[in-house]
Amino acid sequence: MSNIHVPRRTFLFGSLAGLLPGQVAAQPYPSNLIRVVVPAGAGTPPDIISRMIADELAANEGWRLVVEDRPGALQTIAMNDVSGRPADGYTLLTMSLPMTVTPALLPKAETRADVDFDPVIKISKSYTVLVTTPSLPVDSLAGLVALLKSKPGKLNFSSAGFGTPSHLIGEMFALQAGVRATHVPYQQFSQAITDLISGNVQYMFVTTLPVIDLIATGKLRALAVTAPTRIAALGDIPTVIEAGFPDLVTADWIGFAAKRGTAAEVTSQLNKAINKVLLEPKIRASLDKIGAVAVGGTAAEFGEGIRSDIAHWAKVVKDADIKLP
Repeated sequence: MSNIHVPRRTFLFGSLAGLLPGQVAAQPYPSNLIRVVVPAGAGTPPDIISRMIADELAANEGWRLVVEDRPGALQTIAMNDVSGRPADGYTLLTMSLPMTVTPALLPKAETRADVDFDPVIKISKSYTVLVTTPSLPVDSLAGLVALLKSKPGKLNFSSAGFGTPSHLIGEMFALQAGVRATHVPYQQFSQAITDLISGNVQYMFVTTLPVIDLIATGKLRALAVTAPTRIAALGDIPTVIEAGFPDLVTADWIGFAAKRGTAAEVTSQLNKAINKVLLEPKIRASLDKIGAVAVGGTAAEFGEGIRSDIAHWAKVVKDADIKLP
C-alpha cells in the first residue's frame, strides 16, 4: 500500500493491488478504486454508515473503496467534488437530508441533488428525539408548547448547524405549534449538548444515538420522537403523533449517488451489491445501535424520495422565512 496516498480521515477498504495502464477500461466495473465522498465530519452518522457499507462491500465483493470526509458549506463542498469528477462510477457521493434543503437555501448553488447526480440507493433512515434541559419545567410536548406560548421568543433551541435536520425540524415544530423561539446553531455538536444540559439553551431535536445515555441518567429530558411509531431505544417516549403533531414525523436518511450520466449498468450493479449488504443481520444490528434502520430498494425509489424532500423543505424554508445568516 506504499504507493497509495491516504488523506487525513481517510480509510481504505479491500485489496489495493495496482492495475497496469489501460487495464481499467478493459475490465468490468469496478476494476479500480472507488472514492466515497462524505459531506460530514468523522464520527457523524453519514461517515459511520458510509464506512460500514464500504467495509462490507470490500469483504463481500472484493471491491476497493476509500472513504473521504469533505464537510462544509451546507454539504456543497462534497457535492461539487463529485460533480467535478468523471461520470464513471468511481466517485460516489454520500447523500443525506440537508442536500435536499440546499436548493431552497442556496438557489444559485453550483450543484443540486436532483439535477447533478444519479441516485444509487437509499441506505438508511433515522429519527430524532426532542430533548430539553432538565431545569425546564415541562415533561410533555404539550407542556413545552404552553411554556413557549407564555414566553414568545424568550426560549432558545439549539442545532448541529444551520440547515441541519435539528434546525429544520425545530423550525417545523415552531410553525406547527404556532410558537416563537430563537435558533442557536453550533459548529461543534458536543458544545450544543453541553449547553443544553447546562440550560444555556432550552431544547433540541437531535438524533437518538448521542443522547440515549444522557436521557437514561437524567441529564436530558426526552419529550417525543419524530417517528411514526415508538422506537426500541426509547420505548417509553411517545411519538409526535401521540403528542398531537402528526405532521412533525420526519426521517433523516443517508444514501449513495453517482454523478449524473453514469452508466445504468454501473448504478444497477452498485444498487444490487448494497441491497445485499443491507440484508445482512450484522449490518442491520450495527445500524440499530446508532439509531438507524436499513432501507434499500431501487434507485428510482430513492430518486423520487429526493425530489419529494426538495419540494417539502422548500415549503418549510419559505413558510418559516429561513434565510442564510
